[in-house]
Amino acid sequence: MLLPRLRRFLGSLTALLLLNSALFAQSIVLTNPILSGFYPDPSVIRVGTDYYLVNSTFSYFPGIPVFHSKDLKNWQQIGNVISRPTQMNFLGDRMTRGLFAPAIEHNNGTYYVTCTQIDHKGNFVVTAKNPAGPWSDPVFLPEVRGIDPSLFFEGDKAYVIYNSDPPDNKPLYSGHRSIKIIELDPVKLQTVGEAKIVVNGGVDLSKKPVWIEGPHLMKRGSWYYLYAAEGGTSVNHTEVVFRGKSAWGPFVPYEKNPILSQRELPQDRKDPITSAGHAQFVDGPDGKTYAIFLAVRPYEGNHYNTGRETFIVPVEWKDEWPVTVPGPNGVQYSYPAKFPEVKQPGARPQSGNFGYTLTFEKQLDPALLFMRTVDSSSFSLSKANGLTLKLKPETVAETGNPAFIGKRQQHMYGSTETELNFAAKAANESAGLVVFQDEKHFYYLCKSVADGKPVVQLLKSTAEVNKTEKLAQAPLKAAGGKLGLRVSFAGDKYGFQFSEDGKKWQTLQDQVDARFLSTQTAGGFIGCVLGMYGTSAGQPTTNTAAFKWLKYAGNDPMYRK
Repeated sequence: MLLPRLRRFLGSLTALLLLNSALFAQSIVLTNPILSGFYPDPSVIRVGTDYYLVNSTFSYFPGIPVFHSKDLKNWQQIGNVISRPTQMNFLGDRMTRGLFAPAIEHNNGTYYVTCTQIDHKGNFVVTAKNPAGPWSDPVFLPEVRGIDPSLFFEGDKAYVIYNSDPPDNKPLYSGHRSIKIIELDPVKLQTVGEAKIVVNGGVDLSKKPVWIEGPHLMKRGSWYYLYAAEGGTSVNHTEVVFRGKSAWGPFVPYEKNPILSQRELPQDRKDPITSAGHAQFVDGPDGKTYAIFLAVRPYEGNHYNTGRETFIVPVEWKDEWPVTVPGPNGVQYSYPAKFPEVKQPGARPQSGNFGYTLTFEKQLDPALLFMRTVDSSSFSLSKANGLTLKLKPETVAETGNPAFIGKRQQHMYGSTETELNFAAKAANESAGLVVFQDEKHFYYLCKSVADGKPVVQLLKSTAEVNKTEKLAQAPLKAAGGKLGLRVSFAGDKYGFQFSEDGKKWQTLQDQVDARFLSTQTAGGFIGCVLGMYGTSAGQPTTNTAAFKWLKYAGNDPMYRK
């Protein structure tokens, strides 16, 4: 009798262990931000079991990265929407202009992205059968006057929802805007009829709400939900929601708005996440709703160099209203969920602390950025030399297309380094690593010549175009050959080092003010980019600079075990 009982007990124990193991295998931890660094204005859709996400890129090229995921945690960039110079370029635009707030949608086998080309032709739509591309040339929508367009499909109808002018184009106060809706023919990609204002000002016009923007429309049950950002994309940024019985409204605001906000939290809290808003809802693999949104991680006050990043937070439905559930003390750095993790083979890590080395043997990583357009004749790739840039007269202080290829700074603490092979022929020629916020806010660690001798220099931009301030300079032993360059970052400070033998590193300048490169100081909407760069500063040249590899490592304290 004892033996059968023992067998039954062991069988039950085994089954219990297998059940627990299966349950454990179904768990996942979503780490914020899910896309670290300059990945603002996220828009996300679910198609079957696949998720696709896009972000703003402003005047960088290629424009509008497309990410794919199976689990909302592991994201792989599969392409870019604006990938051909014939589609669009941003020459003459400052880096913080260009493309604002794309939105992605899917209907009947076609993917749509709407976006705003600010300062030029305005709102447009592009389509693709495969979200990896290629995407069509843009079709502009001149009747959609405003910014931040998104699409809503219902049956054979499509609608554009967007930020626009207040009634009669007469603002009652600074920041008074509206949300409008207009029908779109989804085949001809032309608007139909007249636009209608569905939100005037925001949740409560008497309180003078500002910058209602980034709107999305969705239907759940019998309700149509219109939700949007409010308060501006800085520390007062929030997300608010309205609902109605028709896509045309009228829409009633939720009495407990905002549904997402960090602005009420103590400013002295540890590792703050601020400026949360510009959200889009999506159903997770567990059937629950999540909000994908932008927020920032300042290291001091409102100073941050990593730009506006992409975050996730759970959403609960309360009395048929969607409300984010960030948890105690606001948005958390991680959220557990009950569904399996699905890693992306070969994908670059995007969240938490990570490091990797980019090599330039065959093709460039799709996340690398050019300024305003791509000139394929200005660079080459090889196993022997890596990335070879032809020096150009253009500089990063101007609004052209300099010899620059950059990678986003994705951490507050970390470093990037490269092995440079370059010999300057004159003092106007230089090559190296630039930490770039905008045309008037950058640091440049470079190799050049001074008084006919090879030197390594640290230059700082000034308000005057093409006039830099020399912060530090050191002599080099050889005019040619390899030179290691490293930029380290630690919150409010940058450090700049060099190595002539690849082993011993020397500090050129340490404790350099990082706040100079923060959005708070520079203004605008972009984050810092670490660029491989070479210039002849206005003079013609045939010289080149080779970058063997680019090594990146991030080590932010909130992720350290």
